[in-house]
Amino acid sequence: MTVTQEAAPVSHYDRIGGANAVKAAVELFYDKVLADPDLADYFATVDMVGQRRHLALMLAVVLGGPNEFDGRGLAEAHQPLGITVEQYALVGGHLSAALTELGVPADILADVQAVLAQVQDQVVAAGTRPGA
Repeated sequence: MTVTQEAAPVSHYDRIGGANAVKAAVELFYDKVLADPDLADYFATVDMVGQRRHLALMLAVVLGGPNEFDGRGLAEAHQPLGITVEQYALVGGHLSAALTELGVPADILADVQAVLAQVQDQVVAAGTRPGA
């Protein structure tokens, strides 16, 4: 009798191609964001090499990849920026578009969008939220 081990579920990170796929998604995402006149000003003085690395590490965690993220928390990093719900939606749209263009499966895209919805209140400035 042979005992078989049940294979561990494959992470979204592995399904899309790991680090190289995450890097491609981040590059395409920031190309879109920096071309958007409603968002580009937020990044005018930002070290984009560091910013891209930072997002790649965060996206890897969201997708079930290695957790090497060592940055500030979402609220600490974003609340002082005065980001509105509309701007947050634009950013989420650019991320979704980048992932779609790269062929990320619909179930993974849906999970990323769910995470975006969960963390919105940490990113959007309190004074810009409807009813706030």
